[in-house]
Amino acid sequence: MDYKGFLSAFRRITCIMSVNLKEEGDERYYVVDANDAYKRTVVKDIEDFATNVPYTRYIPKAVNFEALCENCAATDRPIHTYFEIELYNAWMEVYLTPLESDDPDKKLLLFSYEMNPNANIDKLTDISPETAYNVVKTCLKLREASDFLQSMKLVVKDIREQCGARRCSILLTDFEKRKYSMLSEDYGDDPNQLPTGAYQSERFGKVVETWPKLMNKSNCFMFTNEREMEEARKVSPEWIDNLKGDNVKTLVIFPLRSKNKTIGYIWAGNFDPEKAFMIKETLSLTAFILSAEIANELNNRMLKVMSSTDLLTGVFNRNAMNNRISDDIYGKNEIKKPFGLFFIDVNGLKTVNDTKGHLAGDNLLKDVASTLKELGTEKTEIYRVGGDEFMTITPDITMEEFKKFNEVLIANSERKDRAHFAVGACHSDDISDIRKAMQKADARMYEIKAEYYSRHPEFEWHSKLG
Repeated sequence: MDYKGFLSAFRRITCIMSVNLKEEGDERYYVVDANDAYKRTVVKDIEDFATNVPYTRYIPKAVNFEALCENCAATDRPIHTYFEIELYNAWMEVYLTPLESDDPDKKLLLFSYEMNPNANIDKLTDISPETAYNVVKTCLKLREASDFLQSMKLVVKDIREQCGARRCSILLTDFEKRKYSMLSEDYGDDPNQLPTGAYQSERFGKVVETWPKLMNKSNCFMFTNEREMEEARKVSPEWIDNLKGDNVKTLVIFPLRSKNKTIGYIWAGNFDPEKAFMIKETLSLTAFILSAEIANELNNRMLKVMSSTDLLTGVFNRNAMNNRISDDIYGKNEIKKPFGLFFIDVNGLKTVNDTKGHLAGDNLLKDVASTLKELGTEKTEIYRVGGDEFMTITPDITMEEFKKFNEVLIANSERKDRAHFAVGACHSDDISDIRKAMQKADARMYEIKAEYYSRHPEFEWHSKLG
């Protein structure tokens, strides 16, 4: 059947695809012919455009595109979908329509699309009633709990149930720092639950780093049968073997993207392959919404860290200390007793700044912070509370442990070729009021600091009292 005149009537980028039912791999999907708008997107000179060739001659292999063609050919129904495609950093609106074919071994499809750099909300909401219902439910779950993590837990459970999947998970990713952490997951009745630490292992990180290649800059990755699973094995053999070991037979993964950066993934496993298209449509829009929610939460976390962290040394800053003391005083987050409190002041900082420069002085501060991190326990909270002054709080520390820590700090306070510092201490067994304990520790530190300068007249005395 001749469709050449038919194609020329389309203004959109349009071609005719064939799904060759007796072939496999790239030989299964052919570009039969195309209008000039399509030809101009894939060749420099439209005279160089060849008909009846595998589609991979013109664009990179796209598993999702093949799945759309398969779905349209199998159901003999038109498909309209709208999604973000990383390859072009754009949103693509796709139409696939079955056509009459003279060859019973070939299904012909009209493929037409448009691309725009920004999402069109009207097109995003042009979805089936079932998808709309599912997405609205998900949005409502986001507001059902006041706590973000609890909201994510409800959302993931809801998505798993919508997909009829055995498991659903949201993973956060930082590819630059190679850090990966599970935000939320729901297993249903799946017995193959992984411990949280497994997602932070180097081995799992290497698996995650294969996912962008599986996506191939598309909007998602999915397999619904053994053949597609084996195709994925070529890219991520270890992961596919693990999935097979867990008896996972179907899987879909969507990237969560913000500002052209992948911040995580949402995936669902062991769903009904008959629902694959509905699941893709639902997760596509859900991922779009969740990306904004999660990006906002991550930004809030970053701002909170920045507002409470000393950028030079990486320990808590004075603002964080004030909040910590306030929380204890007003019972919002009391410091567990017995506690030990230390004031630590860098010796000779002013002299080093004046004679060697502020970079050398900054190195002294960083060295003291490093020493406190090294010597403290997991419970020790470290604050930089002034230009040359630090404070540590160690909750739930006995008097014996406190004295031992004090001895260790003093023993390391004048090491050769390391920053020197003065230490003042107070234990809650002596003074339980945190403010009075701070005053005592600060006064004791000041006495020790004065004694240090009497032994080291080469350093200029920089009194806190001015």
